[in-house]
Amino acid sequence: MQRWGLNTYLYGPKDDLKHRLLWREVYSADEEAQLKALVCEAESRGLSFVYALSPGQDIVFSSSSDLTLLKRKLRQVAELGCQAFAILFDDIDHSMCQADTEAFSSFAHAQVSVANEIFRFLGEPPVFLFCPTEYCGSLCSPSVSKSPYLLTVGEDLLPGISVIWTGSKVISRELSADSLVEVQSVLQRPPLVWDNLHANDYDSRRVFLGPFKGRPPGLQANLRGLLLNPNCEFEANYIPLHTLGSWHKAGKEEREGERSEEGRQIRPTEHRSSAHSSKHKPSESSDNQYGAHSRPSCTAGPLPACSSQHRKPTAAGREGGAGPLRSEERANGGHSREKVQGKALCAGKGPLNEVQVRLLVGLYYLPHEHGPPAQSLLQDLTWLKANCNFVSANGNGKKTQPQKVEEWRARAGRFLAACDEIAALHGSVVNSVNRAVLYDLYPYVWDLRNTMLVAKAFISWLGERKRDSELFSHPPPLFPTSRLYNIRPFQHKDKVRCLGASLALCPEYSFVLEDELGVCGCAVGILDVRSFAKRCQATWLPAMRDKYPTRPHGANGHAATKVRVSEQDYPDSLLYHFPSQLRLEALPELVDCSISRSLLTSLLTALKANGSQGVFCEVHPTDRLRLEFLTKLGFLEILRGEARSTEGLILGRLL
Repeated sequence: MQRWGLNTYLYGPKDDLKHRLLWREVYSADEEAQLKALVCEAESRGLSFVYALSPGQDIVFSSSSDLTLLKRKLRQVAELGCQAFAILFDDIDHSMCQADTEAFSSFAHAQVSVANEIFRFLGEPPVFLFCPTEYCGSLCSPSVSKSPYLLTVGEDLLPGISVIWTGSKVISRELSADSLVEVQSVLQRPPLVWDNLHANDYDSRRVFLGPFKGRPPGLQANLRGLLLNPNCEFEANYIPLHTLGSWHKAGKEEREGERSEEGRQIRPTEHRSSAHSSKHKPSESSDNQYGAHSRPSCTAGPLPACSSQHRKPTAAGREGGAGPLRSEERANGGHSREKVQGKALCAGKGPLNEVQVRLLVGLYYLPHEHGPPAQSLLQDLTWLKANCNFVSANGNGKKTQPQKVEEWRARAGRFLAACDEIAALHGSVVNSVNRAVLYDLYPYVWDLRNTMLVAKAFISWLGERKRDSELFSHPPPLFPTSRLYNIRPFQHKDKVRCLGASLALCPEYSFVLEDELGVCGCAVGILDVRSFAKRCQATWLPAMRDKYPTRPHGANGHAATKVRVSEQDYPDSLLYHFPSQLRLEALPELVDCSISRSLLTSLLTALKANGSQGVFCEVHPTDRLRLEFLTKLGFLEILRGEARSTEGLILGRLL
C-alpha cells in the first residue's frame, strides 16, 4: 500500500469474533499485542489504521449498559494507538426491541444517536466512519432521494462523521458522478465509497483478478474517500491493489492539473505549496484505497484504504509450502499401467510467464465482466452448440453442407486447442515457484481445468452425437497434486471389464475416470431397470449365448455385468421410488475419496437430468469402506429382511 500511494487500512474481519459477534468483549493481552503491532506497522508506513466495530446485530440502542461496553471496547483500541474508527450497521434487521421503540422515533435515529455519542466520546477524531443499514441504492426505500432513513442520517449525523456507500448496488459495476451527487445531497456530505468490486466472499467458486475499473478518476472530487474490499485470498489482490493505486494517482494528477491552471491565473507559487501538502489535509476528499487483509478500509479525506470486509486477514505465507506436491506410483489393478514415459509428474519450479498470467486473469476477471479469453471461449462454445446440427448424425440433411461442416470442425479445433492450453495452466500453477499463489488460487485453477476438460469432451461429443450433454463440475481433491484426473464418457476403446450388458445397452450412462496412466475407475448406471431387464432378456443374453455357446457365460474375459436381468428380482415398491441402478468401480490405489465422489456425482447428475427420481445399488455387507462412502453421499439402506432377495445390502438415494 505504501509503495503504490495508498493511505488507509480498515480492520474489520468477521473471523475476529470480537469485531462483530462478541463485540462487547475486550481483547486479551495477547490479542492486544497483536493488534497494537498492526496499528504501529500501519502508522510507520504512513497509513491510517481504521478500527471497525459491528455491534448492530444485537445492540440495544437505548441501553446505557451496552453503550458503556461499546465505549470500553473502543477506549481499549484507542489506548493501543489507534486514532481512526468505524461503526458499522450493515446487513442487520431493521426491527427494534420494545425498549428502543419507546426511546427512539426510528431505526435511523437510534443508530445516529449512538454514533454521535461515540464520536464525541472519542474526542471527535478526524477519521470516523458510519456504515448505514441502507448502504446502496438498491437497499433504499423507496429511493435514494426519498429514503426516510437516509434523510435522517444526513440531517442528524454530526458533520465530522463520514458515511459509507457502495454505489447503486452492493457490488456496483460502475460509479457515476450523477449518482454520487444525489447521495451527497441526501447525506449532506460527500460519501465514502466502500467498493465491493473485488470482494468474493459471497461465492466460493469465483475470484476476481482483474483491474480496478468502471470508476473514472474524476469521481474523486465527489468522494470523501474510497475503500476497496478485496478478494479473500491475499495473493489474488496484486492487480486490484496496484491498479487502485494508479487510479488514485491519476485522480490526484487531474486535480493538481486543474489547480495549476487556476494558479497561473492567480499565483503559481502558492499552488505548488498547497499541492505538496494537500495529502495531509483531512478535509480533502479524493482518496481511494484498498484493503488487503481485513475489511475495506476507508478514507476520510485522503486517507489510505485497504481491508477485506468481514473476512479473515489472509497472509501470503502459509504452512506446508511444498506439501501438496506428491507423485504416486500406481499398481496395475487388472490391466497394464505403465509410467508416463519422458514426462516428470512434478517439473522444476519456475514463475508463471506473462502469457499465463494474462490468461488466468482473463478467465477470472471481474464480477460483471469476463476477460478476453473467457469471452472468446463462451462465444465459441455458444456457436458450436447452436450449430452442432451440421455435424450431427441426424442433422436433417444439413450435414450435406460441406462449408458449414468445415467451418464447424475448424472452429471446434481452435476451441479444443484453447481448452488444452487452459488445462495446462493447472500444471504451471502447481509447479510454480510462488507457493503462496498456488495455495491461494489452487481451488480456482482446479475448477477451471475441470471445466475445460468437460467443455472439451462436450464439443468432441457434439461432433459425433445429436443431443446435448450435461456439464459437470468437480471439486478439487483433498490436497493439491500434480496427478491429473479426467472424468469423461465411456468410449469403445476403453478396456473396462465386467460391464458388458450396461455398455451394450446404455453406454450413455457409463463414465470413466482416467489419469496419465490410463483408466483407473468407472461408474455405470441404468436409467430404467425394468426396461433394461426386458432388453437384456430379449437381445443381449441370446446374443451372448450364441457367441459363447460352449463356455460358461462370462468366461474368457467376457464376463457379463452383475446386474440382474429379471425385473422380478427387485420389488415394485423399490423400483417405483428408485427406478435407476448404479455401480462404481475404482482401483485400490485410488485413495482420494473426493475423486470417486466426483465420478459418482457425474453419473447421478446424468441420471437426474434424464428423468430419474431415485437410484439404488448393491453393496456387500462386509465392504465397510464402500458403505461409509455411499452413506456420506446420502445413500441409505432401503430394503430389509424378507423384502431383500439378495445377500447384498440395497442402498438408495432420491435425486
